[in-house]
This record gives sequence, structure tokens and C-alpha cells, in this order.
Amino acid sequence: MSIVPDICQREAPELLPLLHPTDPSRVVAWRDGKPIQARLFLAHVRAVAALLPAAAAVNLCEDRYAFLVAFCAIAIRGQINLLPSSRAPQAVDEVMQAYPGCYAVGDMDLALAPPRYQRLPPLDALSFDAAEADGAWPLLAADHVVAIGYTSGSTGIPSANRKTWGSFVASNAGNLAMLRAVVGERFDVVATVPPQHMYGMELSVVMPLLGGVGVHAGRPFFPADVAAALANVPAPRVLVTTPVHLRALVDSGIALPPIAAIVSATAPMPLELARAAEQRFGAPLQEMFGSTETCVFASRRPTVDEDWLLYDGVTLHPQPDGTTVDAPQLSAPIALADIVSLSDNGRRFRLRGRHADMLEIAGKRASLADLTRRLLAIPGVLDGVVMQLADGDTLGVHRIAALAVAPGLDEQRILDALRHAIDPVFLPRPLRLVEALPRNETGKLPRAALLELLQRD
Repeated sequence: MSIVPDICQREAPELLPLLHPTDPSRVVAWRDGKPIQARLFLAHVRAVAALLPAAAAVNLCEDRYAFLVAFCAIAIRGQINLLPSSRAPQAVDEVMQAYPGCYAVGDMDLALAPPRYQRLPPLDALSFDAAEADGAWPLLAADHVVAIGYTSGSTGIPSANRKTWGSFVASNAGNLAMLRAVVGERFDVVATVPPQHMYGMELSVVMPLLGGVGVHAGRPFFPADVAAALANVPAPRVLVTTPVHLRALVDSGIALPPIAAIVSATAPMPLELARAAEQRFGAPLQEMFGSTETCVFASRRPTVDEDWLLYDGVTLHPQPDGTTVDAPQLSAPIALADIVSLSDNGRRFRLRGRHADMLEIAGKRASLADLTRRLLAIPGVLDGVVMQLADGDTLGVHRIAALAVAPGLDEQRILDALRHAIDPVFLPRPLRLVEALPRNETGKLPRAALLELLQRD
């Protein structure tokens, strides 16, 4: 009797399509006002894949369509997209040092190009034959790690998080179901967030690949650019953005083409901003809840609900110092620092703060998030943040500091206003006025940059 080697008895890995639905004529992206069908997109992917080295790659493409092409080209070669928390040279260098032999790929000439930088050729100039355009539909193993995303560093040092294709397929199902319930079966996306950020990855890369959604190739920044991008995609339109970008849009007074929904993440959505945006643009605003570690797993409409609704298959397990998340896209539960209370038989939750943000001084409790909210509520304060410093006194009490953007106000007037809103033991000292906060591309505030700003004379 022959003995079959153990390796032959193992199950073959599950294979999942790179694009779904498998329709060669469906629109993947809108570029320069023109639709790009799946057959042309796949031809671009195969042509670029033939040009790239056989190694992990830091994907630095600015154009969202170029990012999509490079992302898929790297994936079908069996390699990994490395996604730094920012495209600053130092952040890129740190990731590349962690993965010896990797290279960087982009679509632009860079003045400070990282080592082994590969610039993509103009995609419109790539040559391929009809067979390449109508070749077999690519499949990826469900357990293939297609990306490693890094946290923003808002609470410390950025950490690496591995994402398999199967996990993206699972997380996209929740995002797509949520948006289809609001908008309908078919829609197109314009995003102001970079594709390298996990929120941008989920909504403007994975969703177009797996949800039959067309995405605008640009990353509009200024309000006029957002309006122009929206005008270049058909209705119904979904705007994927952040509170920082949305406030600029509302304050600009610019008219936007009709949009079916606004999606926001990366930072808490102030209720007054959500109301102003819905009234200004005539569209519901959906806020998403998730992290780089977990991907999105819940959503809410803040003008209607204070509680978050969990996606199907997601369960939360509150702990004394945070919450454990179990979701279809996770191979094992993940612990977050967010403190929540559950309702509706565990299907909804209310955010109570983060364990690291909870303060207790002289027997009194507060949270950094609530203190920041009260700072921002002061008339004349355009932006601000309250944080706790690492240095403690002899009793172990850590100082509270704040940075504020408030032209026309001085520190004393802001402190006087805070005295009416918070307990005096939580007054920030120092409170420093600055011209702008060091927000990154998604509006987050890396802690190291905040500390540097506080220490300047």
C-alpha cells in the first residue's frame, strides 16, 4: 500500500477572483472623464506585472487608477503591497528597511526618490494584443497577503498589519451591503483620501475591484477639485472623505453635483458638521467605524443615531481596558482600546472613549476626546487637540497639554472659556496657539508631530 505524502493531502487554497463581477465591459474607473472597462484594466495590470521585479513593493502611486493597476500587478505576481502610514521619505525608508530587498513603485518623478524606485510607464502607452485584453480572469489565493498597512502613529509608533485577499473580500461585503442599503445597487465613488490608507484602500480600491463600483482616478483636495471630480462620474455618486475635508467643503460654499451619500471616517464626525453637510449637499452622511487592524466593521448616520450598527457577522466583547472584535475578515479576534457599551442584543454599541484617553485626576474622570470636543466648541477655535504628556509628577499624574488654531484669540481667553466647560483639574497646561495642526493626508494627528510642535519655542 502506497503512502501519500502529507503535502499531497492538504487542501488546495481557495481561489477568489481579482475582479467581481466578471464582466469585461463593466467600468472599473473613470479617468480624464472617460470610463475604463475591466478588459482594458486587466490588460494594463498584466502589462505592468511583466515589468516589475519579483519582490514586495512600496506602492506610492498618486493617481488612483495607477495605484489600482500597480496594486493588482504586484498581487498577481504573488507579492505584497507595502503601504506606509505616509509617503514622507522617512516613513517610506522605515518600511523599506523592515523588508530588505523590496522596491518602491510610483507614477511620478520624485525629487527624493527612495532606493530601487521604479516609475511606471504611461499606462496609455502600454502595448498589448487582443489576447491580453481578453485573457483568463485572474484569481488570487484567499490566504495570499496582498497588502501590509501601517497605522497612522496617532497613538505612538506605526504598526504593520497584514491583509489577505480573503480578508478584503470579507470586509468589502460589509461595506458594500451598508452602502447599497443607502444608495442602491449601483453607484460610483469619488474619494479625497489616499489609497495607501486602509480606509481609502477599502472604499476606493477594494470596492471598485470587488463591488462593481467605478472610482474616479484622482484624489481631489480643494473644494473646486472635488466638485469637478464628482461631475466627471455618473450619478448616483458617493463621496468618500474625512471630517477635515468635509468641513472645507461646507465652509467653501461651493456647489456640488448631486450626490447620493457622503461617507466619512478617520476621525470623529462632529454632529454639527454632519448636520451642516447633509443640509448643504442634500445627501445622508454615513460614518464608518474601524481601524487599520480590523478594517471597517460598523457604521451609523450621526444625525439620526448615536449608536453604531455592527456589520453582519461581527461581535464585540467589552473588556475592562477596551473591546475585543470578532469579524468575518479577521482570522482571530483583535483587541482595541475603545471602550463601548452594547445594546440591541449586541448588534449596536455606543463609544464611551478609549482606555488610553481616559483621565483620572484627584478622583475625577474625563476623556481626551471629550476635552478636545469642548475645545473645538469654543467660538473662534478652528482646530485643536488635547493630549496627555508622558511625563508624570511624583504622584504619577501626567500633564495635559493642548494645541489650538484660533486666529484672533489668545491662550487666556481660551482657558477662560474652558473653565466654564470642564473641571479645572483638566485644564491643559501648556496650551499653545499654532498656525495649523500637523494633520496627515487623512486628517489624523501623529503623536510625534504633536510633541514636536509643543516643544518648539
